[in-house]
Amino acid sequence: QVQLVESGGGLVQPGGSLRLSCAASGSIFSPNVMGWYRQAPGKERELVASMATYGKTIYADSVKGRFTISRDNAKNTVYLQMNSLKPEDTAIYYCNCRTLGPNYWGKGILVTVSS
Repeated sequence: QVQLVESGGGLVQPGGSLRLSCAASGSIFSPNVMGWYRQAPGKERELVASMATYGKTIYADSVKGRFTISRDNAKNTVYLQMNSLKPEDTAIYYCNCRTLGPNYWGKGILVTVSS
């Protein structure tokens, strides 16, 4: 059974940085796309960034130039480096792994940007 476990969230001041990690356990189809989505209160879940097995990345316009996604295929782990954080980045961040078969989700981790 595949599980995605997020870590690294928390409270940070505007302008600060956080690094999210998502470790996938179990047997996962490859190639795949691992990424991060977020959902703010009262809003729909949206894609933040994703990265395919062979390196292709996609970013939401709102995070381009501030967030960087990376992955370690040997460890089935994806990271999200978040810099210059803004209050509007406050949300629950969900790790996602999309394969040609199943689609997996983590339970989510809270990121709060506030002074």
